Amino acid sequence: MADGRKNNKGTKGNKGGRPPKVDEIKKIDLMDSVLIPREAWEALANKVKEGDTQAIKEWIAHRYGKPKELKEHAVRGNMNFEGIIIDEPTE
Repeated sequence: MADGRKNNKGTKGNKGGRPPKVDEIKKIDLMDSVLIPREAWEALANKVKEGDTQAIKEWIAHRYGKPKELKEHAVRGNMNFEGIIIDEPTE
């Protein structure tokens, strides 16, 4: 079901969003031509061995993945949610 926007594709000329995969591959190739990835990982490993906190965080994030972020929402006032009933609409 359409929501009323023309073709549902956003604003004409909008350059936002993810860049094309071809551009990403070109960037990676350029980076690899300047510095071999193994050298970069070895440099990061050396920083980890030196005890660099940011390097340790980066190493762990790449090795084990980043943990899920939990967001807490503050509720203003003294609200009691017990006994709240959500009625489903009936047709």
